[in-house]
Amino acid sequence: LEMECRVLSIQSHVVRGYVGNKSATFPLQVLGFEVDSINSVQFSNHTGYAHWKGQVLTAEELNVLYEGIKLNNVNHYDYILTGYTRDTSFLETVVDIVQELKRLNPKLYVPENILPVYRDKVVAVADILTPNQFEAELLTGRTISTEKDALDVMELLHQMGPDTVVLTSTDLTSPHGDQFLVALGSQKMVRPDGSKSTQKIRIEMPKVDAVFVGTGDLFTAMLLAWSHHHPNDLKAACEKTVSVLHHVIKRTITYANEMAGPGKRPNPAQLELRMVQSKKDIEDPDIVVEATIL
Repeated sequence: LEMECRVLSIQSHVVRGYVGNKSATFPLQVLGFEVDSINSVQFSNHTGYAHWKGQVLTAEELNVLYEGIKLNNVNHYDYILTGYTRDTSFLETVVDIVQELKRLNPKLYVPENILPVYRDKVVAVADILTPNQFEAELLTGRTISTEKDALDVMELLHQMGPDTVVLTSTDLTSPHGDQFLVALGSQKMVRPDGSKSTQKIRIEMPKVDAVFVGTGDLFTAMLLAWSHHHPNDLKAACEKTVSVLHHVIKRTITYANEMAGPGKRPNPAQLELRMVQSKKDIEDPDIVVEATIL
């Protein structure tokens, strides 16, 4: 009997579209994970639309929900996944929950993607960090203008706690030209003989001229899933993660352009990720990008 893998995902929820928990839950379920979601907000849609309405969960309400799970003794998780959070007290509560769950299960894995004011508490309890270039610069106070800068910044982030750091997107110029987006990853590992090593990779994705929402949340969820399947191979985990993103984005832009009609730019509703339609690609992505080991 294979032990099931259970994820607690504390992220935003939208009624319409894909961001936060909506971007993470279905892909993780498709890959065989049990996902327990706590919705940090419940909005009608993401805030890139002309209008949005909804409710925000307070730190107290988050605590009440967690207490309920705990009273039934079902607060056992292999992974905890969190995304963008704006409220300090809410985030402090998330950190408390993570620390408690880590005591119950020291192997817990926490992808985080969070603002700099929280770096002292949050990054320290994260095992995996997936900032974009801007967030990584904020967290470390360093500017990235070359690949070497980026590797230095990832090293600084390692020193703050996480064993795995992936810069999900950077402004660095790709060796293949400006039609590609460069992501970088770094993973600290302990070899069987006890010595330490670091795997560093570069991965390049074809750029798509449109603004997508929820892709970062999908990236983090997929990195969680594929790192679970390839725990000591960041290259393989990132290739599968980025390939999933490539297929979802390609399907989305094709659909959006069709819906918008010739010569018109798609609107936010048309650009919602084609998640359900990408089920097969999420389950078994055709590898379309190769990572380079640095």
